[in-house]
Amino acid sequence: MTDKLFQPVQIGDMYLANRVVMAPLTRCRADEPAGDLPGSAMNIEYYRQRSNAGLIISEGTQISPVGKGYMATPGIYSEAQVQGWQPITQAVHQAGSKIVAQIWHVGRISHPDLTGGATPVAPSAVAAKVSAYTRNGKQQASVPHALSLDEIKAVVGQFRQAAANAIRAGFDGVEIHGANGYLVDQFLRDGSNHRTDAYGGSPENRCRFALEVVDAVVAEIGAGRVGIRLSPVTPANDAHGSDPQVVFGHLVEQLNQRGIAFIHFIEGSTGGPRDLTGFDFAWARRTFKGAYIANNGYDRQMAMDAVDHDQADAVAFGRLYIANPDLVQRLKTNAPLNTPNPKTFYAPGPEGYTDYPSL
Repeated sequence: MTDKLFQPVQIGDMYLANRVVMAPLTRCRADEPAGDLPGSAMNIEYYRQRSNAGLIISEGTQISPVGKGYMATPGIYSEAQVQGWQPITQAVHQAGSKIVAQIWHVGRISHPDLTGGATPVAPSAVAAKVSAYTRNGKQQASVPHALSLDEIKAVVGQFRQAAANAIRAGFDGVEIHGANGYLVDQFLRDGSNHRTDAYGGSPENRCRFALEVVDAVVAEIGAGRVGIRLSPVTPANDAHGSDPQVVFGHLVEQLNQRGIAFIHFIEGSTGGPRDLTGFDFAWARRTFKGAYIANNGYDRQMAMDAVDHDQADAVAFGRLYIANPDLVQRLKTNAPLNTPNPKTFYAPGPEGYTDYPSL
């Protein structure tokens, strides 16, 4: 056993002080009435506290008003939002960490209460069997509008602009959210993608939208600053589809050719069992020559083993980072861990956000 988990690593254009990654975590603490703004003193302190991670991946950050799926989540499409992120990225850098923006479009996992009255969009007009979290309580996700070809091009452009905005906001790069049943994932899976045009049907066609987004973002900010999050077998947000190995295998091979910095894999069911079958993560590790960031239910020993045995370049932690702002120090010294309080995950205010004790 070595301490490789705590040693530096180069991921794309980013030199990280260690291989512990803070996973993207929706916390619903943006200023919604002011326009989904980040950058409150509380937001800055939250990220600053956790800047012991080699890399922080921001909470999901919507690329347009229609891309929003949860109340009080921040955006990256307005000038005020860009300015709101700047003190956060500055605080992270001053503390010695790197931070990328997770750029996000939820697609059909939404409701007009969240989108300013607009109908949510998706590959096909198929409603998800989930609830959307709004100021008016839980609402059944709406039947979405099927994107036209021109609208698909427009959304790709929104991802590209979000990446440009992220760099202006001081982020070191972006992670495209391609996981957990949101818009990119909806195109990949034939449970939500019933299209018969160039964006549906075959595995190659179902991967087209994801790759167009990647290509647009790479063209804007460079491959070394781009990653993507994938969850080939998770059922999160009513995500389901046939042949995940074939579809996501094609996607991984194509991403490898593009030379992006990393793929962040959710291994198994998001926040749940790791033993779901249908995709060979070890094959993906061997095939993709960029960095492999592993995620889902890792504890200290699993993370150290994964990095030591070259099963991953880095390991991302979600819930552990909610409750343990100094997680790297706790993992390094094998110190006891605080237990997160789920009641405060999505609640306003500092409780369960910036008040967890450090060592």
